[in-house]
Amino acid sequence: MEPEIETTEDAVLAGRLRLRQPVRGHRVGHDAILLAAATGARGGEHAVDLGAGVGAAGLALAARVTGLKVTLVEVDPTLCAHAAYNARLNQLDGRVRALAADVESSRALDGGGLTSESADRVLMNPPFHDARRQNVSPDPRRRLAHIGAPGLLGRWVDTAARLLRSRGVLTLIWRADGLDEVLGALATSFGDTAVLPVLPRAEAPAIRVLVRAVKGADGPRKDCPALALNDENAQPTPAAEAVLRNGKTLTIADA
Repeated sequence: MEPEIETTEDAVLAGRLRLRQPVRGHRVGHDAILLAAATGARGGEHAVDLGAGVGAAGLALAARVTGLKVTLVEVDPTLCAHAAYNARLNQLDGRVRALAADVESSRALDGGGLTSESADRVLMNPPFHDARRQNVSPDPRRRLAHIGAPGLLGRWVDTAARLLRSRGVLTLIWRADGLDEVLGALATSFGDTAVLPVLPRAEAPAIRVLVRAVKGADGPRKDCPALALNDENAQPTPAAEAVLRNGKTLTIADA
């Protein structure tokens, strides 16, 4: 039996959401909240959060959109258990469920009820660091959350394409220097692509990109205004505060 893991219970979105998460390993940060803010959804739809961890992005989306059903998919059974707990903690378990499954296993997803064309929205924050370019954490959970094997992005995008209905929407967050990789992975099944760069501060190079694309569409790419997280004094910008504390959606959600 796996030993009990030390956890904390933390507030995000200025207390609108509470999350239990392990002390060691990957911790919830800005990326999950930005991903939720970039995802448009409506009540009555079904959204699937791939690689959900403790559920931050999917739960933030469910908290914002009344009547939305969300499935949180996480391969690590311990983190999946935390995600299920967090759904109950935030009184969202009537609409949010957690599924322990490998994103790349269609058999596991089918067995969990995620069959082809069963989702209206997919959101995902895949492991996007390259072990050949990054120092690898000795913590296995942190390594699993951060380091992606070659070709992982394409396989996750293929999974999203299988799960989404025609004209369903995929939203993802990735390294800014890997945008061409994202666009290449989307090219086969997605169009009407929108891109929003995330900057650490104004005038600095982007560190993340949020990308939204529509299954089966063929419209041109749209570039959304960048979001700067901090000002020249290293203080959060009003735009970042509106998203990260007040739960405002980003323009890309409606692109």
